[in-house]
Amino acid sequence: MKLRIAWQMSHSTRSSRFLRWSRNVFFVIGILALGYCGYAVLDAKIYQGYQTQRFQRAAKEAKSSSHMGANVIPPATVPSPVQVTSPGAASFGITGRAGSPLGQIEIPKIGLAVMILEGTDNRTLRRAVGHIPETALPGEPGNIAIAGHRDTFFRHLRDLEKNDEITLTTLDNTYRYLVDFSEVVGPNDTEVLNASDIAILTLVTCYPPSYIGPAPKRLIVRAHMIPEPVD
Repeated sequence: MKLRIAWQMSHSTRSSRFLRWSRNVFFVIGILALGYCGYAVLDAKIYQGYQTQRFQRAAKEAKSSSHMGANVIPPATVPSPVQVTSPGAASFGITGRAGSPLGQIEIPKIGLAVMILEGTDNRTLRRAVGHIPETALPGEPGNIAIAGHRDTFFRHLRDLEKNDEITLTTLDNTYRYLVDFSEVVGPNDTEVLNASDIAILTLVTCYPPSYIGPAPKRLIVRAHMIPEPVD
Protein backbone atom coordinates (compact mmCIF):
# COMPACT_ATOMS: atom_id res chain seq x y z
CA MET A 1 0.00 0.00 0.00
CA LYS A 2 2.80 2.41 0.94
CA LEU A 3 4.59 1.67 -2.32
CA ARG A 4 1.40 2.32 -4.25
CA ILE A 5 0.84 5.65 -2.50
CA ALA A 6 4.45 6.65 -3.12
CA TRP A 7 4.12 5.74 -6.80
CA GLN A 8 0.92 7.78 -7.12
CA MET A 9 2.57 10.79 -5.48
CA SER A 10 5.59 10.47 -7.76
CA HIS A 11 3.34 10.16 -10.81
CA SER A 12 1.32 13.20 -9.70
CA THR A 13 4.52 15.23 -9.26
CA ARG A 14 5.75 14.29 -12.74
CA SER A 15 2.35 15.17 -14.23
CA SER A 16 2.39 18.55 -12.51
CA ARG A 17 5.90 19.26 -13.78
CA PHE A 18 4.91 18.26 -17.29
CA LEU A 19 1.83 20.50 -17.19
CA ARG A 20 3.91 23.45 -15.95
CA TRP A 21 6.52 22.79 -18.64
CA SER A 22 3.84 22.54 -21.33
CA ARG A 23 2.22 25.76 -20.15
CA ASN A 24 5.53 27.60 -20.28
CA VAL A 25 6.31 26.25 -23.75
CA PHE A 26 2.94 27.29 -25.13
CA PHE A 27 3.29 30.69 -23.47
CA VAL A 28 6.65 31.23 -25.18
CA ILE A 29 5.23 30.05 -28.52
CA GLY A 30 2.34 32.50 -28.12
CA ILE A 31 4.69 35.39 -27.34
CA LEU A 32 6.87 34.54 -30.36
CA ALA A 33 3.81 34.32 -32.62
CA LEU A 34 2.51 37.69 -31.43
CA GLY A 35 5.98 39.15 -31.85
CA TYR A 36 6.21 37.91 -35.43
CA CYS A 37 2.74 39.27 -36.26
CA GLY A 38 3.72 42.63 -34.80
CA TYR A 39 6.96 42.62 -36.78
CA ALA A 40 5.13 41.73 -40.03
CA VAL A 41 2.57 44.52 -39.56
CA LEU A 42 5.25 47.08 -38.69
CA ASP A 43 7.48 45.99 -41.57
CA ALA A 44 4.60 46.29 -44.05
CA LYS A 45 3.62 49.73 -42.74
CA ILE A 46 7.17 51.08 -42.91
CA TYR A 47 7.72 49.60 -46.36
CA GLN A 48 4.44 51.01 -47.69
CA GLY A 49 5.20 54.48 -46.35
CA TYR A 50 8.71 54.49 -47.78
CA GLN A 51 7.77 53.14 -51.22
CA THR A 52 4.72 55.39 -51.51
CA GLN A 53 6.85 58.48 -50.91
CA ARG A 54 9.43 57.31 -53.46
CA PHE A 55 6.70 56.52 -55.99
CA GLN A 56 4.99 59.88 -55.62
CA ARG A 57 8.31 61.69 -55.96
CA ALA A 58 9.30 59.65 -59.05
CA ALA A 59 5.87 60.21 -60.61
CA LYS A 60 6.17 63.95 -60.05
CA GLU A 61 9.62 63.99 -61.65
CA ALA A 62 8.38 61.91 -64.58
CA LYS A 63 5.47 64.28 -65.13
CA SER A 64 7.74 67.33 -65.00
CA SER A 65 10.19 65.79 -67.48
CA SER A 66 7.31 64.87 -69.79
CA HIS A 67 5.99 68.43 -69.75
CA MET A 68 9.45 69.72 -70.65
CA GLY A 69 9.52 67.43 -73.65
CA ALA A 70 12.47 65.38 -72.48
CA ASN A 71 13.45 62.56 -74.80
CA VAL A 72 14.07 59.43 -72.78
CA ILE A 73 15.70 56.39 -74.34
CA PRO A 74 14.77 53.22 -72.41
CA PRO A 75 17.45 50.66 -71.59
CA ALA A 76 18.13 48.15 -74.35
CA THR A 77 17.49 45.18 -72.10
CA VAL A 78 15.07 44.69 -69.24
CA PRO A 79 15.01 41.36 -67.35
CA SER A 80 11.24 40.88 -67.74
CA PRO A 81 8.22 42.05 -69.75
CA VAL A 82 8.19 45.25 -67.67
CA GLN A 83 9.24 48.13 -69.92
CA VAL A 84 11.03 51.14 -68.42
CA THR A 85 9.44 53.96 -70.37
CA SER A 86 9.14 56.74 -67.81
CA PRO A 87 11.76 59.22 -66.64
CA GLY A 88 12.85 58.10 -63.20
CA ALA A 89 11.53 54.55 -63.63
CA ALA A 90 14.94 52.91 -63.36
CA SER A 91 15.89 54.94 -60.30
CA PHE A 92 12.57 54.02 -58.68
CA GLY A 93 13.45 50.35 -59.04
CA ILE A 94 11.15 49.14 -61.82
CA THR A 95 13.21 46.24 -63.11
CA GLY A 96 10.64 43.48 -63.47
CA ARG A 97 12.32 41.28 -60.89
CA ALA A 98 10.21 39.75 -58.14
CA GLY A 99 9.53 42.34 -55.47
CA SER A 100 10.18 45.38 -57.68
CA PRO A 101 7.49 48.13 -57.57
CA LEU A 102 5.08 48.56 -60.50
CA GLY A 103 2.73 51.24 -59.22
CA GLN A 104 -0.13 51.77 -56.81
CA ILE A 105 -3.70 50.51 -56.56
CA GLU A 106 -6.43 52.57 -54.88
CA ILE A 107 -9.94 51.40 -53.99
CA PRO A 108 -11.85 54.25 -52.28
CA LYS A 109 -14.82 52.00 -51.35
CA ILE A 110 -12.68 50.01 -48.90
CA GLY A 111 -10.16 52.74 -48.06
CA LEU A 112 -7.27 50.95 -49.76
CA ALA A 113 -4.14 52.57 -51.21
CA VAL A 114 -1.24 50.15 -51.53
CA MET A 115 1.84 49.63 -53.66
CA ILE A 116 1.89 46.88 -56.30
CA LEU A 117 5.02 44.74 -56.48
CA GLU A 118 6.01 42.20 -59.10
CA GLY A 119 5.43 38.59 -58.04
CA THR A 120 3.41 36.70 -55.46
CA ASP A 121 6.04 35.17 -53.16
CA ASN A 122 5.49 35.30 -49.39
CA ARG A 123 7.78 38.27 -48.76
CA THR A 124 6.13 40.32 -51.53
CA LEU A 125 2.57 39.65 -50.34
CA ARG A 126 3.54 40.37 -46.75
CA ARG A 127 4.60 43.89 -47.72
CA ALA A 128 2.19 44.75 -50.56
CA VAL A 129 -0.11 43.27 -53.19
CA GLY A 130 1.53 41.38 -56.03
CA HIS A 131 1.20 41.40 -59.80
CA ILE A 132 0.74 37.81 -60.96
CA PRO A 133 3.50 37.04 -63.48
CA GLU A 134 2.54 36.23 -67.08
CA THR A 135 -0.58 38.42 -66.88
CA ALA A 136 -0.86 41.84 -68.55
CA LEU A 137 0.76 44.93 -67.10
CA PRO A 138 -1.03 48.22 -66.30
CA GLY A 139 -1.64 50.10 -69.55
CA GLU A 140 -1.54 46.97 -71.70
CA PRO A 141 -4.62 45.40 -73.30
CA GLY A 142 -5.41 42.15 -71.56
CA ASN A 143 -6.06 40.73 -68.11
CA ILE A 144 -4.05 42.32 -65.29
CA ALA A 145 -4.14 40.04 -62.24
CA ILE A 146 -3.20 41.22 -58.75
CA ALA A 147 -3.15 39.06 -55.61
CA GLY A 148 -3.25 40.04 -51.95
CA HIS A 149 -3.64 38.37 -48.57
CA ARG A 150 -7.16 38.06 -47.14
CA ASP A 151 -6.02 39.15 -43.67
CA THR A 152 -4.06 42.26 -44.70
CA PHE A 153 -4.46 44.50 -47.75
CA PHE A 154 -7.33 42.59 -49.40
CA ARG A 155 -9.25 41.86 -46.21
CA HIS A 156 -12.26 43.96 -47.35
CA LEU A 157 -12.23 42.90 -51.00
CA ARG A 158 -15.50 41.02 -50.43
CA ASP A 159 -17.25 44.36 -49.80
CA LEU A 160 -16.81 45.55 -53.39
CA GLU A 161 -19.93 45.83 -55.55
CA LYS A 162 -20.72 46.45 -59.18
CA ASN A 163 -19.53 49.85 -60.47
CA ASP A 164 -17.19 50.49 -57.52
CA GLU A 165 -14.10 52.30 -58.81
CA ILE A 166 -10.52 51.01 -58.79
CA THR A 167 -7.51 53.09 -59.85
CA LEU A 168 -4.09 51.85 -60.96
CA THR A 169 -1.35 54.47 -61.09
CA THR A 170 2.05 53.95 -62.72
CA LEU A 171 4.83 56.38 -63.58
CA ASP A 172 3.32 56.60 -67.06
CA ASN A 173 -0.36 57.10 -66.43
CA THR A 174 -3.44 56.56 -64.28
CA TYR A 175 -5.94 53.86 -65.28
CA ARG A 176 -9.49 53.69 -63.94
CA TYR A 177 -11.63 50.57 -63.67
CA LEU A 178 -15.20 49.79 -62.68
CA VAL A 179 -16.11 46.54 -60.91
CA ASP A 180 -18.24 44.15 -62.97
CA PHE A 181 -18.70 41.28 -60.52
CA SER A 182 -17.13 39.17 -57.79
CA GLU A 183 -17.26 35.41 -57.39
CA VAL A 184 -15.84 32.59 -55.32
CA VAL A 185 -13.92 29.92 -57.22
CA GLY A 186 -11.80 26.90 -56.46
CA PRO A 187 -8.03 27.21 -56.03
CA ASN A 188 -7.45 25.40 -59.33
CA ASP A 189 -9.82 27.55 -61.40
CA THR A 190 -6.98 29.37 -63.12
CA GLU A 191 -9.07 30.32 -66.15
CA VAL A 192 -9.86 33.57 -64.31
CA LEU A 193 -6.27 34.53 -65.18
CA ASN A 194 -6.66 33.83 -68.90
CA ALA A 195 -5.67 36.50 -71.40
CA SER A 196 -8.33 38.91 -72.64
CA ASP A 197 -8.84 40.95 -75.82
CA ILE A 198 -9.89 43.93 -73.74
CA ALA A 199 -8.32 45.71 -70.78
CA ILE A 200 -9.63 44.09 -67.59
CA LEU A 201 -8.46 43.80 -64.00
CA THR A 202 -8.69 40.68 -61.82
CA LEU A 203 -8.13 40.89 -58.06
CA VAL A 204 -7.51 37.62 -56.22
CA THR A 205 -7.48 36.71 -52.54
CA CYS A 206 -8.10 33.61 -50.42
CA TYR A 207 -11.62 32.87 -49.17
CA PRO A 208 -13.30 32.75 -46.71
CA PRO A 209 -11.41 35.45 -44.79
CA SER A 210 -12.18 33.98 -41.36
CA TYR A 211 -10.90 30.50 -42.24
CA ILE A 212 -8.09 29.21 -40.00
CA GLY A 213 -5.23 27.80 -42.03
CA PRO A 214 -4.93 27.67 -45.84
CA ALA A 215 -8.31 28.79 -47.20
CA PRO A 216 -10.04 26.34 -49.58
CA LYS A 217 -11.44 28.91 -52.02
CA ARG A 218 -10.47 32.08 -53.89
CA LEU A 219 -12.42 35.35 -54.11
CA ILE A 220 -12.20 36.97 -57.54
CA VAL A 221 -13.14 40.59 -58.31
CA ARG A 222 -13.33 41.45 -62.02
CA ALA A 223 -13.35 45.02 -63.37
CA HIS A 224 -13.08 46.67 -66.79
CA MET A 225 -11.04 49.71 -67.76
CA ILE A 226 -12.85 52.99 -68.35
CA PRO A 227 -11.73 54.46 -71.70
CA GLU A 228 -9.84 57.73 -71.51
CA PRO A 229 -12.01 60.71 -72.59
CA VAL A 230 -11.17 62.02 -76.04
CA ASP A 231 -10.39 65.74 -76.12
